[in-house]
Amino acid sequence: MASSLFFIFFLSSISSSSFLLLSVLSATVVEDLANLNPPPDFNTTITNNCLRDPLLRYCNNTSSSPIDLVEIFRSTIVASHLCNESKNPNCVESFPKIRIHGRPKTAALYLSFDFFWKYCPLTVVEIELVNNSLKNDFPKNVLSCAQIRSLDLSYNQFSGFVPVQDLSGLANLTHLNLSYNRFSENKISDSEFFKRFNASSFIQSGVLPNVKRYKMKVLVLLILFPIMVILLCFCFGWLCIKRPDYLPRTCRRSHKFTSEMLDAATDEFSDRNLVSTSNAVDIFRGTLRDGTEAKIEVYKEKVSSEKRREFAEECEVAFKLRHKNLVRVLGWCNSRNLRALVTEWTQGENVETWLSSASALSWRRRLRVVLGVIEGIIYLSDQWPEITFDLTTSSVLLSDDDQEPLISHFKIGNGNTLSTNIFNFGLFLLEMITNLRPDMEQEDSETRYLEYIRVHYPDNLERVIDERMKIEERTLDKVKQAITLGLMCTDKPPLKQPNLTQIYDLVASLYESRLRHH
Repeated sequence: MASSLFFIFFLSSISSSSFLLLSVLSATVVEDLANLNPPPDFNTTITNNCLRDPLLRYCNNTSSSPIDLVEIFRSTIVASHLCNESKNPNCVESFPKIRIHGRPKTAALYLSFDFFWKYCPLTVVEIELVNNSLKNDFPKNVLSCAQIRSLDLSYNQFSGFVPVQDLSGLANLTHLNLSYNRFSENKISDSEFFKRFNASSFIQSGVLPNVKRYKMKVLVLLILFPIMVILLCFCFGWLCIKRPDYLPRTCRRSHKFTSEMLDAATDEFSDRNLVSTSNAVDIFRGTLRDGTEAKIEVYKEKVSSEKRREFAEECEVAFKLRHKNLVRVLGWCNSRNLRALVTEWTQGENVETWLSSASALSWRRRLRVVLGVIEGIIYLSDQWPEITFDLTTSSVLLSDDDQEPLISHFKIGNGNTLSTNIFNFGLFLLEMITNLRPDMEQEDSETRYLEYIRVHYPDNLERVIDERMKIEERTLDKVKQAITLGLMCTDKPPLKQPNLTQIYDLVASLYESRLRHH
């Protein structure tokens, strides 16, 4: 290929920017870069050029490095080809313009020659790389041609930020066109750079704020954003009012339940979650959102606003109950359409069921249950007299771990008197001994039950004592004392009833005497 090439070397000191120009007649730039080497006197030529014009770009790079000489020689090859590609009229004399329009591969090739831009000829005053679909960031290597007066990179696909500071440093630059690219928006609207070139240099370049996009942002801010805020406030308000259990614990009162929360906990109060029902109360088993199993007592009676207020006050008190023989109150619901008390769910069986099991054959174990119940009653009477409760063998539960009795059914708003509570304890004590209970579906069932026991009192009490309970001769007298206590508690008028302290002392003495015998 070397034999087919014809080279003419021109060393121009002024008119051609004082660089060595190669005029190539029969090869491509890539072939010439691969095959041509500097002539033997190239170093001397470069040295003489720098002596005549020290401002030449390569004069600061002739420190004797062969690599620098090769780069300078290669730049002259590229300059020769690019001058012809740009259709300059007389490349031997001058190279004023770099112009490549609509030739993507050619433009990309010449942009890749960093060594050319490093030694950019001083005669180049215009650079036009237009409509070449060039991508990637702004081609900063073209800015090495610091003497240029015009730069046109329009109709490409450049992206990223425009190097405003570097462009501002081009003192001779009077014409700039970056239109129709994909640059990122620069904050230059108030800068001297923008005033220097005005908006026509940046039409649809991405550099300046897009008016339509700006209007959309304004639309979002002025219309959609307030709507979103309103919706968020509405959702947050709905959660606060209807489902506060979805909020962080620090943002809600854990003891107050809404009807929606209990509706979700009981699967809309489904029949499969219904534990028991009566004229006044329905009891459901539910699972709260945090996984806690709960018993939910729903009060059926419709009451006035004043009664609802009193109900809430009593629930506040019930929530504070803390005793080993009381089921823990988790909270309550006091909405217009639902009044309910929520307590912890206890897996243990109730006393009524337990009395029929083998573990209830012992008199001592039955006394232990009675003692725990009276301790719970005394706590309520002393600390929270406004709270009443249901006391039957079916409503007293036994904890799984230590068989501790738990009063589980609080009667909010009933207002039982102390006399009623003592009467109910007397019935409970007698049920514990006889394993018999009044049939609540019949009228005067409690009166008939008590008359049945009194008929056999005191001489034939063996006939009413649960025959499954193993009682020794020395224990029988203690059982009779307990029956006597039960009858005294259920005696009318109430003036004949023992007080809670007397009841506790007697039950405790019976239990302790049984322990001494063991």
